[in-house]
Parts: sequence; structure tokens; C-alpha cells
Amino acid sequence: MSEAPFQLTLLDPAHDRAVFNSGSEPLDRYFREQVSQDVRRRITACFVALAEGQRIAGYYTLASASLLLSDLPVSSGKKLPRYPTVPTVRMGRLVVDQEFKGQGLGGALLADALTRSAHSEIAAYALMVDAKDQTATAFYQHHGFIALPELPRTLFLPLATIKSLA
Repeated sequence: MSEAPFQLTLLDPAHDRAVFNSGSEPLDRYFREQVSQDVRRRITACFVALAEGQRIAGYYTLASASLLLSDLPVSSGKKLPRYPTVPTVRMGRLVVDQEFKGQGLGGALLADALTRSAHSEIAAYALMVDAKDQTATAFYQHHGFIALPELPRTLFLPLATIKSLA
């Protein structure tokens, strides 16, 4: 049996972020300059995929969030308590270095985020994302995410879906 091509772990100050290049300057700048501060302030958690030699191949961030119950599709909302908001986990960013694109790493990072969220001891109804464009929206929909009726680039996947697969 071969070793997994990537190791998924929390971002550590010792990880070298300087050479990371996703092709998106705002995402790369956030990763190089801002994410450590957000982690220190407990605003987000950042997870990285390390390739051989500890090179960062991709990353994603998770933070607590909520959705308005009224924003959910009626079929989802009718099964929930009548609170104004529903607790969720927000994936703020999911980014792959250009050198590692096309290897399924984006899907692996998403699967890791879903697993971590579903098995957390802190209750949350869904993992939600704000897709930056139509390509990202299609990626999340391919993985079962549901678009909010009035906000088509905000998508969610109930975490019960993940727990039922385990």
C-alpha cells in the first residue's frame, strides 16, 4: 500500500508560505500576510495539505457562522427548529497551488473540511461556502452542495449527510 500523497494538518508557523502560488493574488496575499493573525485571534482555523518535503500544496479555512432560517430552501428549513438562525461552519477559502491542480486535491481538501465539521463536538447544521464565481459554484454543486434560493453563490451541505455516509 502506498503512502498518501498529501498530509493534512493545521497551519503551523514553521510552514513556508512564501512560495505558495494559486494564481489568485488576493488568496495568496491572504495566506502569506493575514491568515496567521486570523488564526491567532481565533477568527478562523487554517488547514494545509503538505506534499513531500513539507511544501504547501493547498489550504482551506473554517470558521463558525450561521444562516438565516428564512434563507434556506423550504424543504430544508421545515425540518429545523424555529430559531431565527441555524449554526453552520463556513469554509472561507479553499485554494490549491497551481503546481498541484488537476490532482484531485480540491476535492480532498473539501472532504477533509466536511469530515472535520461533521465530527466536531460543537454542533453545526451545515458546512457553507460563498463561491467566488460560476466555476466554484459548479465545483460545490458537483459535491452535493445546495444553493440558497435568493443567494445562488452561497451554498450549503447539511452535515447529517456526511455523518450518514460514515
